[in-house]
Amino acid sequence: MLIDTHLHLINKSKLNYPWLSGVPALNQDFLYSTYATEARRCGIDAALHMEVDVYPGEIQRETDVVRELSQGDGNLIRGVIASCRPEEEGFAAYLERQVADPFVKGFRRVLHVVPDDLSEGALFRENIKRMSGTGLTFDLCVLPHQMTRAMALVDLAPDVQFVLDHCGVPAISSGAYDVWNDGIRDMAKRPNVICKVSGIVAYADAGTWDVETLRPYVEHVTSSFGWDRLVWGSDWPVCTLGGGLSTWVATTHALFSANSESERTKVFSGNARKLWNLA
Repeated sequence: MLIDTHLHLINKSKLNYPWLSGVPALNQDFLYSTYATEARRCGIDAALHMEVDVYPGEIQRETDVVRELSQGDGNLIRGVIASCRPEEEGFAAYLERQVADPFVKGFRRVLHVVPDDLSEGALFRENIKRMSGTGLTFDLCVLPHQMTRAMALVDLAPDVQFVLDHCGVPAISSGAYDVWNDGIRDMAKRPNVICKVSGIVAYADAGTWDVETLRPYVEHVTSSFGWDRLVWGSDWPVCTLGGGLSTWVATTHALFSANSESERTKVFSGNARKLWNLA
């Protein structure tokens, strides 16, 4: 079975997503009911909701909307990775509230949609260090050329557990490999970082990719991070840009088919259960 550590839900009747206007293929509702039907058919038995960069004034509301949804009978959602703004003065109080909420498992601030130097600000860095000892994770969503900045942030907070999203967002369709390859190798030297094998079909050419297209990328993160520092995620609905949930799940099984059952179990579910204390 799989634990999906990277599920996005889009409900435009409940929340506002300013960025969607620039991505027509995703500018529509992607609701839990649609996801759950396909997820169960694919062998997904639990999921974490990943923040969807809602309007800043609705960050807390996003968590509350997902929490309410998760309380339905048989719901797959076990918690949220919430949005945050470490660059703002209000982060300390926000952090205190989230630490008291067991439904919140971690935070994410997407860094490739903001100025590169945002994470270098004194307040941003101070607030990331505030997470030490909280048990909350911080997802890093960066492009390969930003990996050096991400590593600097990781080094400043050695007691915070970071999660590198989407295998470090490789530019698979363009074939640009070396910068990404070197960044993964160096990031994996940081013991407080794990890597999320999630939704990389969205970065390949939608019309031509196959399992072998993705294999070098998955094998590199696997050899770099090792079996105890990998988790799996769908990145639904972004993965629909490269084939969809069922296709990504089938590809995942093909990519790891030669590995042992214990290795597959760690990536597919075991590491996520330990990291986020999931039942």
